[in-house]
Amino acid sequence: MPEQSRERLPAAIWVLVGGAFLVAVGYGMVAPILPVFVRTFDVGITAASFVVSVFALSRLVFAPAAGRVIARFGELPGFLVGVAVVAITNAAMPFAAQYWQLITLRVVGGIGSTMFTVSSLSLLVRMSPPSLRGRASGWWATGFLLGNITGPVLGGGLADLDLRVPFWVYAGSLTLVILICGPLLRGRAADDTDAAGAAAPPARFVDALRHRAYRAALMSTFAHGWAVFGVRMSLVPLFVVEVLAQQASWSGIALAAFAVGSAATMVLSGRTADHWGRRPPVLAGLAVTALGTGTIGLVTDPLWFLAVSVVSGLGAGIMNPPLNAVVADVLGGRRGGTVLAGFQMAGDLGAIAGPLAAGLLAEQAGYPAAFALTGVMLLLALLVWLRAPETLPTITAGEPGHPDTPTPISKPTR
Repeated sequence: MPEQSRERLPAAIWVLVGGAFLVAVGYGMVAPILPVFVRTFDVGITAASFVVSVFALSRLVFAPAAGRVIARFGELPGFLVGVAVVAITNAAMPFAAQYWQLITLRVVGGIGSTMFTVSSLSLLVRMSPPSLRGRASGWWATGFLLGNITGPVLGGGLADLDLRVPFWVYAGSLTLVILICGPLLRGRAADDTDAAGAAAPPARFVDALRHRAYRAALMSTFAHGWAVFGVRMSLVPLFVVEVLAQQASWSGIALAAFAVGSAATMVLSGRTADHWGRRPPVLAGLAVTALGTGTIGLVTDPLWFLAVSVVSGLGAGIMNPPLNAVVADVLGGRRGGTVLAGFQMAGDLGAIAGPLAAGLLAEQAGYPAAFALTGVMLLLALLVWLRAPETLPTITAGEPGHPDTPTPISKPTR
């Protein structure tokens, strides 16, 4: 068993955490009022919803190109350019005169968003010491989560003044990210050199795909996107109103309960992943999330519904940090824009496929079947992990010669 590391997270990691928080606060301010703002253009509900969906679609489509651009020009330029693009497009939103201009701005904003996300995760991966990757991922994810909790509260108050104000405040917060994070991160990224001091080439997606741990991480983030960013956002509000017969405000309470559960476990999960290995918290998180999400359709009491929401959030929080750490372990400190882009795309695909498949099943067989399908997807990811190796570099199972030791990404094995 490895000894608990007494290392401290590098200062650059805290810069990334702060940047993640500011970005998420701004996104959280805009997200609730965006459909309302779009409706002022005298369009229908479907058209208003499409403005939201096209952002995610743009992220998904552009992710492979973003990975290649970042691999070529580096993470920090991609980070700053991505944030700048999102800032400019949000500042321009209130000045749009026609619906198609909103769509165009959202598409361009999605491109900037995926550049920021992949770059930020790549910086996190390369600047985190191997023994602290779990903790670094936990704090980074917590920064996003706390921002997403705080943002809607601030956005609601600003929207009461004027629907355009949250967009400008979001652009301002992103400008702060550029002005603060740019100088503090410059020159702090780990060097891409091998043992001989030569420049190491970026890791390739096709090579990472040969590792069982990376394939398991892809399946897990797909299931996570399906359950957390897909079904939770699309079916839970409908379930609250149509089955529990509660006001729509209960949906917000349920989402908040989920977020509280996640926030309570992320940092602890990261520490566990650095001490006991990546697989234990991943397996535990998948199991808990599958239990909570898979059974939520059977709940008929509102208070029990909130309790199950908290349980699902606990599982998601346990699962998230070690998944990022696994990808970092597979990369081994090297640049891997395409590897990280593939990891992001798997989650986005799950977030798109989940609501479609579960929504169709809910119409045909009811909500219990739809939520049960989501639980099955999480259990399938758990089964894949049972055959995946441990990747924590300092754990006994990671010592050279051990059968579970993943080989370097430059010499992949099947």
